Amino acid sequence: MRRALLLLATAAIAIAPAAAQQLRYLNPQDVAEAQREHAAIVQELGGAETGPRAAYVDGVGRRVGAFSGVANPGQALHFTTLNSPVENAFSVPGGYVYITRQLMALMDDESELAFAIGHEVGHIAANHAHVREQYEQRSSGGILGSILGAVFGNTILGQVIQQRAKLDTLSFSREQEYQADQLGTRYMIAAGYDPVGGPELLAALSRQSALEARMQGRTNRQTPEWASTHPLSENRMQRALVDARATGKLGTGLRNRDTFLAQVEGVTVDDDPAQGIIDGPTFTHPDLRIFFTVPTGYLMSNGTRAVTISGSAGKAQFGGGGGFRGSLDDYILRVFQELTRGQQQLSIPPPQHTSINGVAAAYTTARVNTSSGLVDASVIAYQWDPQRIYHFVMITPGGYGIGPFAPMVNSLRRITPQEAAAIRPRVIHVVTLERGDTVQSLARQMAYRDFKLERFLTLNGLDANSALAPGRKVKLVVFGQRRT
Repeated sequence: MRRALLLLATAAIAIAPAAAQQLRYLNPQDVAEAQREHAAIVQELGGAETGPRAAYVDGVGRRVGAFSGVANPGQALHFTTLNSPVENAFSVPGGYVYITRQLMALMDDESELAFAIGHEVGHIAANHAHVREQYEQRSSGGILGSILGAVFGNTILGQVIQQRAKLDTLSFSREQEYQADQLGTRYMIAAGYDPVGGPELLAALSRQSALEARMQGRTNRQTPEWASTHPLSENRMQRALVDARATGKLGTGLRNRDTFLAQVEGVTVDDDPAQGIIDGPTFTHPDLRIFFTVPTGYLMSNGTRAVTISGSAGKAQFGGGGGFRGSLDDYILRVFQELTRGQQQLSIPPPQHTSINGVAAAYTTARVNTSSGLVDASVIAYQWDPQRIYHFVMITPGGYGIGPFAPMVNSLRRITPQEAAAIRPRVIHVVTLERGDTVQSLARQMAYRDFKLERFLTLNGLDANSALAPGRKVKLVVFGQRRT
């Protein structure tokens, strides 16, 4: 029954002209919650970009949001560009829209940006989150899930973990995705954009997904759950193209390609060295001078405050570094207290002490009884310097202990100043094609060791036989300069 009602609502919204929409006032409780948790979301998901690019995104958002039917859109809707290395955009019911710089790097013009923003505003305007009645609840997996949300003594992080749990379940139904596509198309046309931006962006995302599937197993990078909230399908792309054609506006309206490309010039792609770099099975943080390697077959997800590692025999998280006055033993006890969040008392064996690559360390393992059975929770802490302690938390099946992660905990070391200086960010560089340029010659300039041609073609929506017209602009990924 609920699905039938949703389909009727979809049809009604699709038919109503933008000017005739009834104003939708956002739920004050949703607004208050979004305002309260915005700073924590931004901090956990890479931080917010500032400056001209952020102002540009905000301007496009306000232009598109003005036609959404949301009451007082200039005050109710907020647009944030995240310094995140995953392609995604998402929104929360309280009127906050987030778009990552990695998704912007994949776009080709402003009409694609307008569609992405319009799609997210459509979720808000159609009240999709509450139509689904608080999303689908997912089990946290007891302490296995708690590792992803360990507060580690930071109240701001504790707040964001609650919000990330919501983002992890913020996946909409197929019908809701179609409806948000339709609404986004309507808003962007009303704002004067060419509706081609919708199918073009969906096609770009599809190409990127196909490339990532080809590279799977070589990057050791795990896409966070919050970045997988918009399932793609060939049918969705086809429908977006059909809807764009049906408007009679396809091929007309603003695309502002040169303006858009000027804004993405210099934007960081992939990991920001200031937050650490995942390169195959290794994680390196040039500013903190940290290096470690994950076991074969394990994947990493890099957050602002922690690196999460997962594989067939367990999960782990690397974090810490804040000021702590006390011994390694005291630190380990505090990590266990925060890990369990007071849900149960653990019998924690006294830590054993060792030295790993010249760094003093201590570790212990506690057996934990969960709803999923017995698991081992292990903590190893490293005295990095007198003011900083780093640690791994590891969760494995009962009886495994640190076992599967032994190579990882033993690989942690300080990198040299020369190693740190060699790490540079990858950035977008827009070039104007000259006579004689080929996809092969341009691809050789891509700042990657492998899949250079495939990455170049995907980034620009080209194929190996595409003719390159002199004067046209294309994007490259090159090495930039570290921010100091």
